[in-house]
Parts: sequence; C-alpha cells; structure tokens
Amino acid sequence: MSDKLKIKLSVANRVYPLTIDPSQEEGLRLASQQINTLIKKFEQNYSVRDKQDALAMCALQIASRKKQSSLNEETFINDLEDRLFNLLNTLNDKN
Repeated sequence: MSDKLKIKLSVANRVYPLTIDPSQEEGLRLASQQINTLIKKFEQNYSVRDKQDALAMCALQIASRKKQSSLNEETFINDLEDRLFNLLNTLNDKN
C-alpha cells in the first residue's frame, strides 16, 4: 500500500493537485508560498500584469539564487582545499 498524500497547491492563482510523499508536503507548500510572494512583489514593483511574465521572473530569480549559492559553496571549498594543501606542505617541510 502506498503512503502517498494528495494535496492541492495554488500557484499564480491556479490550483495544482499533486500526489506526493508526506515528507515533501512542507517543502512544496513553502515553495508555493515563496513563488506567490515573489509574483506579488513583481506585480507591485514592476507593473507586471501577465502571470506568465511574473512566473518567468520568479523562476529566474530562484534559479539564480540557487546557482549563486552553488558557486559560493564551490569557491569556499576550493579556498579550503588550497589552505589545507598549503598547511600540509608547511607541516611536511618542517619534518
């Protein structure tokens, strides 16, 4: 027997029925709230009237945040690897 959950999410004034794992519900509800909040922001601040344009702008903003976060993490890891490599070289030089 499957333990799926049936929910309905509203995004851009449209309702989407979904069948999901219960563990996904909170994340999906928060994501739909984030999208709806961004749509309102774009409509108020940039005179966006078309929901499709607002959704495209939301997608771009969310994707660019995710990509920037990934790039920042990659840079951090590379810097950390360089520091560890230099530290190991310094320790090896002293022995």
